[in-house]
Amino acid sequence: MTASTLTPAPVAPAAAQPGRRVRRRRENLAGYVFLSPWLLGLLGITAIPMLISLYLSFTDYSPLIPLTEANWIGLENYRRMFTADQSYWHAVQVTVTFALVAVPLKLAAALGVALLLNRTMRGISVFRGLFYLPSLLGGSVALAIVWVSMFNRDGAFNSFLALFGIEGLPWVNDPDWALSTLILLAVWQFGAPMVIFLAGLKQVPTELYEAASVDGASPWRKFVHITLPMLSPVIFFNLVLETINGFQGFTSAFVLSNGTGGPVDSTLMYTLNLYIAGFVDLNMGYASAMAWVFLLVIGAITVVLFSTGRFWVHYSDNEER
Repeated sequence: MTASTLTPAPVAPAAAQPGRRVRRRRENLAGYVFLSPWLLGLLGITAIPMLISLYLSFTDYSPLIPLTEANWIGLENYRRMFTADQSYWHAVQVTVTFALVAVPLKLAAALGVALLLNRTMRGISVFRGLFYLPSLLGGSVALAIVWVSMFNRDGAFNSFLALFGIEGLPWVNDPDWALSTLILLAVWQFGAPMVIFLAGLKQVPTELYEAASVDGASPWRKFVHITLPMLSPVIFFNLVLETINGFQGFTSAFVLSNGTGGPVDSTLMYTLNLYIAGFVDLNMGYASAMAWVFLLVIGAITVVLFSTGRFWVHYSDNEER
């Protein structure tokens, strides 16, 4: 054993240890300073209002009285919601119908257009921009007003039908068709998922299609056995986002029905019913209970989607997500 192997390792001076701690504290403090706007927003806009609404859901509270005078009624709001309020269950039915129809149609339209635009040709970027344009106005009051004017009795859609001798209907004022116009408006705004699908298609290796062509695979078999499996993570991502958005529809239903959910409650979406309870009937306690049930249901749906995704979502690195 040589003398060099017995030489002890140099020890950092004791004064350097406190200096390193002080530097680390300063870096942490600087990080919290930069995070403080987000933290204040999280507390003031999200966390604290959510806790207050949770408390209000157990009260008979009206915004016309001070918060400290809210009358505690326990689970009465939830009992009324599930057993005594028929409009609540009607709103649930309308919302589920809207989501189950609009979301698949929207994703199918987005994927179909993305497949058409996934090619190299002159001016293709212009077409991509035009197809994405409606989504730039998604959820806006102006777009909903334009949609109502297009589908009323004297609107552009009936004028188009008149060219073929077809007598139109007051679509937005007909209880049998009002919800369908909302679904059509939602499907028409497929630009955002289309862009995501298009980005996913760009990542599919062309070697897979070339190998399939050598084997004599038809375009349909390429789509089923190559495109869909390779796009499954993107499909899953769009499915989760659009499902949540589908249940949260409010603006178009509010504008079309003038805030009433009509005609004959045919467009009474869950969020619109919640708005009516809280800001029209001034029963903020009941509206808060509806909001918390809505939050829990959306959370449960998201958990179900994530738990079932492992059976059909395929990642290229073969990792289990």
